[in-house]
Amino acid sequence: MNHKTEKISLSFSVALLMFPQVIETMYSPALTSIKAQFGVSTSTAAQALSVFFIAFAFGVIFWGRMCDVIGRRQSMLGGLAVLTIGSCSALIASNFNILLCSFAVCAFGAAVGSICTQTMIRDSYQGKDLAHVFTIAATSIGISPVVGLLLGSWLTAQGGYLWVFATMVAFILVLSIWCFARLPETKPAHTQKDSLISIAIKMSRDSTIWYTVAMISFFNVALFSYYSIAPFMFEDMGLGVDYFGNTGFIIALGSIAGSFINSRLLKMEMSDTNIVRIASLLLLISAVSVYCLQSTQWFFVPMALVSLAFGLAIPHIMGNALVNYRDHLGSAGALLGSFYYLLIGAGLEFANHIGDLGEVLIACSVLAVSLMLLSAAKGALTTKTQLEGMEY
Repeated sequence: MNHKTEKISLSFSVALLMFPQVIETMYSPALTSIKAQFGVSTSTAAQALSVFFIAFAFGVIFWGRMCDVIGRRQSMLGGLAVLTIGSCSALIASNFNILLCSFAVCAFGAAVGSICTQTMIRDSYQGKDLAHVFTIAATSIGISPVVGLLLGSWLTAQGGYLWVFATMVAFILVLSIWCFARLPETKPAHTQKDSLISIAIKMSRDSTIWYTVAMISFFNVALFSYYSIAPFMFEDMGLGVDYFGNTGFIIALGSIAGSFINSRLLKMEMSDTNIVRIASLLLLISAVSVYCLQSTQWFFVPMALVSLAFGLAIPHIMGNALVNYRDHLGSAGALLGSFYYLLIGAGLEFANHIGDLGEVLIACSVLAVSLMLLSAAKGALTTKTQLEGMEY
């Protein structure tokens, strides 16, 4: 096997990146069913989504490290096995605490779909090709909640949360068989096995890494807070779970538009920095729009702009994140992912505590714009210093 030339296909990349998001958003419409079945409060039921991201963060560390130690293929198969166990456990859970723990196990296993697939993509592509693949990946991540919402809404309406987890088990088994039969090993021969601590120390001193972590977190919390808060907002308005599921179509349009615009901007050779700036400002505009409309059932419409901003920003933030860590992509990707997934989990927990979608979106957008402006100011200062040095 030639590790240097074997690549992961685009179809595999899309499927493996989509499934963690599909699983997470399939669960979202079932929150009202879980609340009724186990007799827990709204905030307690919604807690599962923040637990998902926190457990996901630990899974990212583990499976990312395993990518460098045992290889990408074996890590993927191992993560899918853990995910299967967690889903089966959730299916037979007798109380909410067991269900919550089982969902955490699901998240730990599902993390392999994110970190391992990203590592395989970075193994296989570079430069503009990498940005193009990440654009498609961001679109798939934006569309996957639609699949999850529609499927989860229908399943919840038919048989409650049990149907959701039964379908989840079947879906994971099919994906596992496909991976076992066709997934390649993309781990390059020159991968270094530096200690996780030494890589973490190097990354902790890298301001670019912290910028990446923060920006990814802000955009993700803005998008996924909708899936943890909106079901209960629609319920309070007397609207059923099907209405919530159908809103996914509008959000998907935003993701598709983001992919189309991104492709055009790449052809125009617009810089990654400028695209992220546009996305940050768009996030702020859409956050204000949601805040103004959230007393009506139409607050989901400007969420399409949040999805569009997400689709614009994430490929360019992700694509440039680990250019200086190519010799240990699995471990570096694990640390990067764990950083931002922990922040996303904490952000969603805070969002659930606040319970006001508009306020959460405004907070995320203001933070993103502020960080973008600070980064621009730092870049301008660095450029000025370099020019002065050349003149000297």
